[in-house]
Amino acid sequence: MYLTQSIHRAVAVTSRAAATICGTRTRTWTELHDRVSRLAGALRGLGVGAGDRIALLSMNSDRYLETCFAAWWADAVIVPMNTRWSVAEHVYSIEDAGAALLLMDETFREAGLAVRDACPRIAHAVYMGDGAAPETCLSYEELIAAGPAIGDARRGGEELAGIFYTGGTTGFPKGVMLSHKALWTSSLSVGAGTAGFNPDMRYLHAAPMFHLADFAMSTATTIYGGSHVFMPSFEPASFLKLIEQHRASYALLVPTMIRMLLDCPAMAQHDLSSWKGLFYGASPMPEALLREALAKLPGVAFTQGYGQTELAPIATLLGPEFHVLEGPNAGKLRSAGRPGLCVELRVVGPDGKELPRGEVGEVAVRGPNTMLGYWNKPEQTAATLVDGWVMTGDGGYMDEEGFLYIVDRLKDMIVSGGENVFSAEVENAVMQHDAVAECAVIGVPDPKWGERVHAVVVPKSGRHLSEEELFAHCKALIAGYKCPRSADIRHEPLPKSAAGKILKTDLRRPYWEGQSRNVS
Repeated sequence: MYLTQSIHRAVAVTSRAAATICGTRTRTWTELHDRVSRLAGALRGLGVGAGDRIALLSMNSDRYLETCFAAWWADAVIVPMNTRWSVAEHVYSIEDAGAALLLMDETFREAGLAVRDACPRIAHAVYMGDGAAPETCLSYEELIAAGPAIGDARRGGEELAGIFYTGGTTGFPKGVMLSHKALWTSSLSVGAGTAGFNPDMRYLHAAPMFHLADFAMSTATTIYGGSHVFMPSFEPASFLKLIEQHRASYALLVPTMIRMLLDCPAMAQHDLSSWKGLFYGASPMPEALLREALAKLPGVAFTQGYGQTELAPIATLLGPEFHVLEGPNAGKLRSAGRPGLCVELRVVGPDGKELPRGEVGEVAVRGPNTMLGYWNKPEQTAATLVDGWVMTGDGGYMDEEGFLYIVDRLKDMIVSGGENVFSAEVENAVMQHDAVAECAVIGVPDPKWGERVHAVVVPKSGRHLSEEELFAHCKALIAGYKCPRSADIRHEPLPKSAAGKILKTDLRRPYWEGQSRNVS
């Protein structure tokens, strides 16, 4: 299993079809093959050897995809950088990974130069944006033009494909080591469990490509020979325009993006008939939002994916056949689906033994999609990778039909008056109020209960919501001990990661400063 094989196959079976569409640029699979082989030759000329790490700091583009495949073609390892990080976090990750080459685009021109100046080990910086390269950088297009086309190293199997950094909101990020086999099998799982993956598909990159959610779609689309359409970053009106303009048929969106899309006035102004499939995941999906999306996008087949970076990233899939409100498959919307191809999953107790169906414990996953470990972090690797099982840190249970239900991140569980309260359940209740746009539920210190259920809520534009109204709404839906006892009604978006996850760590921190709760 080597990821570059997908390009060889695409050239053999669909050479003249569009491989990438980015702005005004459209390239066929034959052209992509040539550019990847030449960029790989240029990388070799810069001293990149087997297993060397290449850091990539860029928004979504065709050049991002080319760089990943060129690195593997040259027998190297990619290190995608989180586009929301500070210069200091980039410096730490590049130094930690030992990358000697940095590629940057126009968005990160200044940040990239600052990172390069702070990292003496970086031998070369390559400018992959549009326009002229800075004087101190090599030009991406000039490298391809001058680079000799070289043979594919066919790096694959258990060999390291990439180091994907996760975390970084507190402490230092961890570099998750993923092999070619892990990325390949996860991509196969995505394609097999998702409607619409075939050579005729056009996948629109809207989520950030550095994140494993979109990255898995990148490799899956290439494996299936589909076309890639790129937008630098998600913006609802632009997303809708590109769907219509390029007849895009598939996309991945996280719940916050779906909310923005449904609220976009341009929804009714575009022809979306080509849009056949939507994959969502990366953060919890409120059931009320999912029901609204199903109603407003009736021609789109929905698929949910649950997993994490350590799983490359797929653990379970909930296919379109279960995204229904009536019939024998109704009632599974709250689940995360069933294990994907090649994935073995169980729910275990504190002793590591599997629990009976219906009992809540920690979700553990193993298979060819699991990580090799954390780069340079043997102790954290040993704590997470136990006897081949990735301990996810998620609390959940399985039903008798093998569907997994995630109740909360274990670290997000609130213990109030001796009762366990799962924040995700409370958030689902809050989000059913038609005036709520965003919500996060956290535990805050309470002298009587130890922890108090606290809701941080953003109302929809032009809507008013009082604490009393919110509390009454929740009491009608969930048990009293689960209901928020306090709330913070805000009128600015909640803090989010680049992948659209609400940063509960940031929300908790002011309440727990100087106290003992672990808020990381």
